[in-house]
Amino acid sequence: MKTINHWLTSPWRRSITAVLAGALPVLAFPEPSWWWFAYVALVPWIALLRSAPTGRRALHDGWWGGFGFMLAMHHWLLPNLHVFTFVIAALLGALWAPWGWLVRRFLAARPSPGRVAAALVVLPSGWLLIELVRSWQGLGGPWGVLGSSQWEVEPALRVASVGGVWLISFLIVAVNVAVAVLVVLRSCRVPALAGLLATAVAASAAWVWSPRPDVEDRVRIAVVQPGVIQGPDRPERRFDREEQLTRALAGQGVDLVVWGESSVGYDLDDRPDFARRLAALSRETGANILVNVDAQRSDRPGIYKSSILVGPDGPTGARYDKMRLVPFGEYIPLRSMLGWATSVGKAAAEDRRQGTEQVVMDAGHGLRIGPMVCFESAFSDMSRNLVDRGAEVLIAQSATSTFQQSWAPEQHASLAALRAAETGRPMVHATLTGVSAVYGPSGQRVGSWLGTSESTSTVYEVPLADGVTPYVRFGDWPLLAALLIIAAWAATEGVRTLRPRFRRPAPEPRVRPARTAHGSPARPGR
Repeated sequence: MKTINHWLTSPWRRSITAVLAGALPVLAFPEPSWWWFAYVALVPWIALLRSAPTGRRALHDGWWGGFGFMLAMHHWLLPNLHVFTFVIAALLGALWAPWGWLVRRFLAARPSPGRVAAALVVLPSGWLLIELVRSWQGLGGPWGVLGSSQWEVEPALRVASVGGVWLISFLIVAVNVAVAVLVVLRSCRVPALAGLLATAVAASAAWVWSPRPDVEDRVRIAVVQPGVIQGPDRPERRFDREEQLTRALAGQGVDLVVWGESSVGYDLDDRPDFARRLAALSRETGANILVNVDAQRSDRPGIYKSSILVGPDGPTGARYDKMRLVPFGEYIPLRSMLGWATSVGKAAAEDRRQGTEQVVMDAGHGLRIGPMVCFESAFSDMSRNLVDRGAEVLIAQSATSTFQQSWAPEQHASLAALRAAETGRPMVHATLTGVSAVYGPSGQRVGSWLGTSESTSTVYEVPLADGVTPYVRFGDWPLLAALLIIAAWAATEGVRTLRPRFRRPAPEPRVRPARTAHGSPARPGR
């Protein structure tokens, strides 16, 4: 212990330790998907924060830890954004600076049992508000939300149906705080154990009482994954391969065929030959085909990424233009100031245009689908909105070929499990180069993943479900609860701080004058 304390006396050594401690939670995500590690991954960071000698040092340790978390979570961006990846990690990491101060405020020195009990609620709430802020599209979206690490844990998916990924994050942080208290503050075991018990009770209640989706029917949905296509004529060769794989689906009784993001590199009005070939494929397979066009639109200026449904007579008119674009990948925020990012990495040379509203499509065979594009599958509000509008199947068309040899494809595919569990609707995650995946209405995996080395088309028996999950009905209530908790704590702290200033001083006690032996009052100086 003395060696550790000596090591931490140096500000730079503390900063390095904070970066390493903050990076630990990434191991709970794909890949390697050590989901169980999420429940203790924050303990070293919390222990470091509570030992900060000053509040200012705790702010620094929070910032450095947030930097480590964001850099580890987005490390696969380094080959494309290079040094700008560090800039993004530093900017987002600053969100954890107040959380570092908050940890020290509650757990430094020898906190009372009451303060520890409050920490089990306030610290998870603070973390949740950080996740809310960084989930804004302009800051990169909710990639790496802590609760997303539990995508393959059935009890956690049940919790997601009640309070979304946010409730999972809250419970994970609460467990980490309780474990940290048990490790470094053994005199406060009772509230820590009570916190662990309360977390277990909450998860058990979700498991027992939250309504399970009622499976009513099944549909056969085919995913077409062409694999990596190289060369200058890549759009044409990719289309040829997708056409070949789709034609192999003829006679298999599919209800819908889904291609990945940017599966068509030309506007179909500008390339009527492509539209005719797609219509012919629809007739051969007996199913509509959902493609994704990444091209300059012929009817308006700008490049759009659009989900377009094609039937036996050509495009049906159902179209969804991607609304939430990837910062730097599809547009550069404040291009006049940050346009230099294109000179140090593979940032977007031209900004894509945004769509204006979500769309639910009639895909034929009585099936209603809700399309999303790329990292829109990370936004739980978008899938919830589509289900509110009547979508029976959620679909994400994606392409992570730029990050083919990284953890990104697996991380992206895992998000669909949470969106399915939150909404009680199945979700199809179709990509160009893997990982493609399908999940049932409880978030359970349907069939096998299509890995990054596969070029194939696969038919999935997708269960359809009815009913409304508590999360769809009540929305992001854990975020509202977290905001109220933080506001209540801030108000309490404010009252405690201001109370001495308004307290009226107690009147000085009146002292009766001393008397002489003759009974007359004593005179001053005598």
